[in-house]
Amino acid sequence: MDRLSDGGIEPGAILPPHIEQTVQAIARLNAAHQQRATPLELIVDRLTAIVARAAFVGAVGLTVVIWIAGNLLMRRFIGWSFDSPAFPWLQGAGELAAIFITTLILMSQRRKDELSELREQLTLELVILIEQKNAKLIALIEEMRRDNPLLVNRIDAQADAMSTPADPEAVLEAFKETQDGMLAAVEDEIGGSAF
Repeated sequence: MDRLSDGGIEPGAILPPHIEQTVQAIARLNAAHQQRATPLELIVDRLTAIVARAAFVGAVGLTVVIWIAGNLLMRRFIGWSFDSPAFPWLQGAGELAAIFITTLILMSQRRKDELSELREQLTLELVILIEQKNAKLIALIEEMRRDNPLLVNRIDAQADAMSTPADPEAVLEAFKETQDGMLAAVEDEIGGSAF
Protein backbone atom coordinates (compact mmCIF):
# COMPACT_ATOMS: atom_id res chain seq x y z
CA MET A 1 0.00 0.00 0.00
CA ASP A 2 1.54 3.31 -1.08
CA ARG A 3 1.56 6.11 1.43
CA LEU A 4 1.94 9.81 0.81
CA SER A 5 4.61 11.88 2.56
CA ASP A 6 2.03 13.46 4.90
CA GLY A 7 1.08 10.03 6.28
CA GLY A 8 -2.21 9.73 4.36
CA ILE A 9 -3.18 6.91 2.03
CA GLU A 10 -2.73 7.61 -1.65
CA PRO A 11 -6.07 7.99 -3.48
CA GLY A 12 -7.02 4.78 -5.27
CA ALA A 13 -4.83 2.62 -2.99
CA ILE A 14 -6.15 -0.89 -2.37
CA LEU A 15 -7.28 -1.42 1.22
CA PRO A 16 -7.61 -4.77 2.97
CA PRO A 17 -11.25 -5.99 2.96
CA HIS A 18 -11.79 -5.53 6.71
CA ILE A 19 -10.59 -1.92 6.56
CA GLU A 20 -12.69 -1.25 3.46
CA GLN A 21 -15.76 -2.61 5.29
CA THR A 22 -15.06 -0.32 8.23
CA VAL A 23 -14.65 2.69 5.95
CA GLN A 24 -17.90 1.84 4.18
CA ALA A 25 -19.77 1.42 7.50
CA ILE A 26 -18.61 4.84 8.72
CA ALA A 27 -19.51 6.42 5.37
CA ARG A 28 -23.00 4.85 5.57
CA LEU A 29 -23.44 6.20 9.11
CA ASN A 30 -22.50 9.72 7.99
CA ALA A 31 -24.67 9.49 4.84
CA ALA A 32 -27.70 8.28 6.82
CA HIS A 33 -27.24 11.16 9.27
CA GLN A 34 -27.04 13.62 6.38
CA GLN A 35 -30.15 12.15 4.68
CA ARG A 36 -32.19 12.53 7.89
CA ALA A 37 -31.43 16.26 7.98
CA THR A 38 -34.36 18.56 7.31
CA PRO A 39 -33.98 21.40 4.78
CA LEU A 40 -33.88 23.88 7.66
CA GLU A 41 -31.06 21.94 9.34
CA LEU A 42 -29.09 21.95 6.09
CA ILE A 43 -29.55 25.72 5.78
CA VAL A 44 -28.41 26.19 9.39
CA ASP A 45 -25.33 24.05 8.71
CA ARG A 46 -24.46 26.16 5.65
CA LEU A 47 -24.95 29.43 7.52
CA THR A 48 -22.86 28.18 10.43
CA ALA A 49 -20.11 27.21 7.99
CA ILE A 50 -20.17 30.74 6.55
CA VAL A 51 -20.03 32.34 10.01
CA ALA A 52 -17.09 30.10 10.98
CA ARG A 53 -14.85 31.46 8.21
CA ALA A 54 -12.20 34.11 8.78
CA ALA A 55 -13.65 36.08 5.86
CA PHE A 56 -16.87 36.54 7.84
CA VAL A 57 -14.97 38.13 10.74
CA GLY A 58 -13.19 40.40 8.26
CA ALA A 59 -16.50 41.35 6.60
CA VAL A 60 -18.07 42.17 9.97
CA GLY A 61 -15.05 44.27 10.96
CA LEU A 62 -15.08 46.09 7.64
CA THR A 63 -18.84 46.73 7.93
CA VAL A 64 -18.40 48.21 11.41
CA VAL A 65 -15.56 50.47 10.23
CA ILE A 66 -17.57 51.65 7.20
CA TRP A 67 -20.66 52.24 9.37
CA ILE A 68 -18.77 54.31 11.94
CA ALA A 69 -16.70 56.23 9.36
CA GLY A 70 -19.74 56.87 7.17
CA ASN A 71 -21.80 58.20 10.06
CA LEU A 72 -18.95 60.39 11.34
CA LEU A 73 -18.30 61.80 7.86
CA MET A 74 -22.02 62.43 7.27
CA ARG A 75 -22.28 64.21 10.61
CA ARG A 76 -19.25 66.38 9.85
CA PHE A 77 -20.12 67.33 6.26
CA ILE A 78 -23.95 67.18 6.17
CA GLY A 79 -24.75 67.90 9.80
CA TRP A 80 -26.77 64.72 10.48
CA SER A 81 -26.25 60.96 10.38
CA PHE A 82 -28.28 57.78 10.60
CA ASP A 83 -26.53 56.70 13.78
CA SER A 84 -24.90 59.29 16.05
CA PRO A 85 -21.79 58.47 18.12
CA ALA A 86 -22.25 55.75 20.69
CA PHE A 87 -23.93 54.22 17.64
CA PRO A 88 -27.04 52.64 19.22
CA TRP A 89 -28.24 51.27 15.86
CA LEU A 90 -24.89 49.55 15.31
CA GLN A 91 -24.98 48.15 18.84
CA GLY A 92 -28.52 46.88 18.31
CA ALA A 93 -27.55 45.28 15.00
CA GLY A 94 -24.54 43.67 16.68
CA GLU A 95 -26.66 42.29 19.51
CA LEU A 96 -29.26 40.95 17.08
CA ALA A 97 -26.52 39.35 14.95
CA ALA A 98 -25.00 37.81 18.09
CA ILE A 99 -28.36 36.26 19.03
CA PHE A 100 -28.82 34.80 15.54
CA ILE A 101 -25.24 33.50 15.33
CA THR A 102 -25.47 31.92 18.78
CA THR A 103 -28.74 30.23 17.84
CA LEU A 104 -27.24 28.99 14.55
CA ILE A 105 -24.24 27.54 16.37
CA LEU A 106 -26.40 25.83 19.00
CA MET A 107 -28.69 24.31 16.36
CA SER A 108 -25.74 23.10 14.30
CA GLN A 109 -23.99 21.72 17.38
CA ARG A 110 -27.10 19.81 18.44
CA ARG A 111 -27.15 18.09 15.06
CA LYS A 112 -23.46 17.26 15.24
CA ASP A 113 -23.98 15.91 18.77
CA GLU A 114 -26.53 13.44 17.37
CA LEU A 115 -23.88 12.08 15.00
CA SER A 116 -21.35 11.94 17.84
CA GLU A 117 -23.81 9.97 19.96
CA LEU A 118 -24.30 7.48 17.12
CA ARG A 119 -20.54 7.09 16.80
CA GLU A 120 -20.16 6.65 20.57
CA GLN A 121 -22.85 3.97 20.57
CA LEU A 122 -21.15 2.18 17.66
CA THR A 123 -17.80 2.41 19.45
CA LEU A 124 -19.30 1.01 22.66
CA GLU A 125 -20.91 -1.88 20.79
CA LEU A 126 -17.61 -2.66 19.07
CA VAL A 127 -15.69 -2.52 22.35
CA ILE A 128 -18.14 -4.96 23.95
CA LEU A 129 -17.86 -7.26 20.93
CA ILE A 130 -14.04 -7.09 20.99
CA GLU A 131 -14.01 -7.82 24.72
CA GLN A 132 -16.20 -10.89 24.16
CA LYS A 133 -13.94 -12.08 21.31
CA ASN A 134 -10.84 -11.58 23.45
CA ALA A 135 -12.39 -13.55 26.29
CA LYS A 136 -13.20 -16.38 23.86
CA LEU A 137 -9.63 -16.34 22.49
CA ILE A 138 -8.18 -16.54 26.00
CA ALA A 139 -10.53 -19.41 26.82
CA LEU A 140 -9.50 -21.27 23.63
CA ILE A 141 -5.78 -20.73 24.32
CA GLU A 142 -6.21 -21.99 27.88
CA GLU A 143 -8.12 -25.02 26.61
CA MET A 144 -5.40 -25.69 24.04
CA ARG A 145 -2.73 -25.38 26.76
CA ARG A 146 -4.58 -27.89 28.95
CA ASP A 147 -5.03 -30.31 26.03
CA ASN A 148 -1.43 -30.12 24.80
CA PRO A 149 0.64 -32.88 26.52
CA LEU A 150 3.88 -30.98 25.83
CA LEU A 151 2.86 -28.02 28.00
CA VAL A 152 2.80 -28.01 31.77
CA ASN A 153 -0.78 -28.04 33.01
CA ARG A 154 -1.07 -25.34 35.63
CA ILE A 155 -3.85 -23.22 37.03
CA ASP A 156 -3.78 -19.62 35.84
CA ALA A 157 -6.38 -17.70 37.85
CA GLN A 158 -5.82 -14.52 35.86
CA ALA A 159 -6.38 -16.29 32.52
CA ASP A 160 -9.48 -17.99 33.94
CA ALA A 161 -10.86 -14.61 35.04
CA MET A 162 -10.04 -13.01 31.69
CA SER A 163 -11.68 -15.84 29.74
CA THR A 164 -15.08 -14.90 31.15
CA PRO A 165 -16.69 -12.08 29.17
CA ALA A 166 -17.65 -9.06 31.24
CA ASP A 167 -21.32 -8.41 31.84
CA PRO A 168 -21.85 -4.82 30.56
CA GLU A 169 -24.73 -4.20 32.97
CA ALA A 170 -22.65 -5.38 35.95
CA VAL A 171 -19.74 -3.16 34.85
CA LEU A 172 -22.11 -0.18 34.52
CA GLU A 173 -23.58 -0.84 37.97
CA ALA A 174 -20.09 -1.12 39.51
CA PHE A 175 -19.10 2.14 37.81
CA LYS A 176 -22.19 3.91 39.14
CA GLU A 177 -21.58 2.62 42.69
CA THR A 178 -17.93 3.69 42.58
CA GLN A 179 -18.83 7.10 41.19
CA ASP A 180 -21.58 7.60 43.79
CA GLY A 181 -19.13 6.65 46.55
CA MET A 182 -16.53 9.11 45.29
CA LEU A 183 -19.12 11.89 44.96
CA ALA A 184 -20.37 11.22 48.49
CA ALA A 185 -16.79 11.37 49.82
CA VAL A 186 -16.17 14.68 48.04
CA GLU A 187 -19.47 16.10 49.35
CA ASP A 188 -18.57 14.99 52.90
CA GLU A 189 -15.15 16.60 52.54
CA ILE A 190 -16.65 19.85 51.22
CA GLY A 191 -19.39 19.82 53.84
CA GLY A 192 -16.91 19.16 56.66
CA SER A 193 -14.54 21.90 55.57
CA ALA A 194 -17.36 24.47 55.13
CA PHE A 195 -18.02 24.70 58.85
